Amino acid sequence: METIRIDILNPRVKPLLQSLADLKFIRIKKDKVRSELKELLNKLRENSDDVPSLKEITNEVDKVRKRRF
Repeated sequence: METIRIDILNPRVKPLLQSLADLKFIRIKKDKVRSELKELLNKLRENSDDVPSLKEITNEVDKVRKRRF
């Protein structure tokens, strides 16, 4: 068995891929790494008491940019 990653550029190809999977020519698997990372980030954000506002983040980015230049 050979594994390759395919980026779907046109959503019209999804039914074709599903047909191939139904015929047992291919197996479609979701990328678990992204969902695990997303769950971890959500968990960390839920436990955080002090979440910075957009304004605070923007100010910090501006400070770093000023130091660079």
